[in-house]
Amino acid sequence: MAVNGVKMENKVTVVLGAQWGDEGKGKVVDLLAGQMDLVCRCQGGNNAGHTVVVGDKSYDFHLLPSGIIWPGVESLIGNGVVVHMPGFFEELEKNIAKGLTGWETRLKVSDRAHLVFDFHQAADGMQESDREGLVGTTKLGTTKKGIGPTYASKMTRNGIRITDLVDDFEAFSNKFTILADNYMAAFPSLQVDKASELERYKEYAARIKPLVIESVSYLHEKLAGGKNVLVEGANAAMLDIDFGTYPYVTSSNCSIGGVCTGLGLPPRFIGDVFGVVKAYTTRVGDGPFPTELLDDTGAFLQKEGHEFGVTTGRPRRCGWLDIPLLRYTNTVNGYTAIALTKLDILDKLENILIGVDYVKNGSKIQYYPSSEYQFKGVEVDYITMPGWKTNITGCRAFEDLPQPAKDYVQKIEQLLGLPVKWIGVGQSRDSMIFRPDV
Repeated sequence: MAVNGVKMENKVTVVLGAQWGDEGKGKVVDLLAGQMDLVCRCQGGNNAGHTVVVGDKSYDFHLLPSGIIWPGVESLIGNGVVVHMPGFFEELEKNIAKGLTGWETRLKVSDRAHLVFDFHQAADGMQESDREGLVGTTKLGTTKKGIGPTYASKMTRNGIRITDLVDDFEAFSNKFTILADNYMAAFPSLQVDKASELERYKEYAARIKPLVIESVSYLHEKLAGGKNVLVEGANAAMLDIDFGTYPYVTSSNCSIGGVCTGLGLPPRFIGDVFGVVKAYTTRVGDGPFPTELLDDTGAFLQKEGHEFGVTTGRPRRCGWLDIPLLRYTNTVNGYTAIALTKLDILDKLENILIGVDYVKNGSKIQYYPSSEYQFKGVEVDYITMPGWKTNITGCRAFEDLPQPAKDYVQKIEQLLGLPVKWIGVGQSRDSMIFRPDV
């Protein structure tokens, strides 16, 4: 079988963010999902945000896999995801109002996924506020969605899973009470109305139970039956808890390892891994950003690219494309090819720079810095390429692009040693150039 010209051999296809997130993964997933049988989320929570534009409708997904808008395609929220029930149902209702149908039989939620409670979110905000007031403590730029505290509960083994909620509400109530008491003891200003919350979660238990499955056997049965499976990574490689710019990271493994642990997949089941790369670089929140532009060009990219977070609405920091970063995330993830998005945002620029090397103390750095301290004194060597100064949003084939735009794409391929298989030139579903010959 071929999906958009990509040969499939009944192995799991993976789409991952290759930078600091917001690369346009939702659009790439949407592009592939129409010919898949199942689309899965494997990690993160509603701190992620993927946008898919269909006609005159813009769908924003935070917990739901982007493939849910395709009729006939099933969607799985895997065991590695953390689920905030109020946010989950609110997101469902918003997308139903936009025309989402048939989700009742197509949406599945792993019984092993952990629950995010409102007190996790409150604690997340309190911890971030505390960081701001302490000397020598760094503000992380968390989304305050409770993701970190929930994964912390998971790792200290007092977390609560969806199976607890739907299988034994009395046991769930006991676990919830203990966990809430622990949080109120740790955060004296936090108050949890436990009785009210338990009443609310009794309703959530009834609503979500029809969607809950034992996800490992479900997924492996699909694969054994020859079904085509796509995994939609949330966040991005440079936000990975182990490999990102720690501590300015998320609380899960959003690189390739999270696919295996977040769904129960052996590595040999993974086939193509497509890295999604924005034609420039952005990040939300604090942390190192070597190619950041703090000038009019950075402001232009932010405005032209509508660079504001889907989840938080925060403005994104903008900079030139960073090749050392992409080489590093390719080392960790092993991309088969990349999808280059938002190339059209560069349409009006006279010249376009690409960061090709990090330099420190006059020498090229041969590895990616692993700590904030190691970024101190790092400078970037750039190459300058001419802009194309023309609107490319109507281009639908690589040959249609102006020569400087083709040169830019091919330079990226040369620097990374990877094919650019897709090129995004606009917001809509059909604004994606596919290159079958690379």
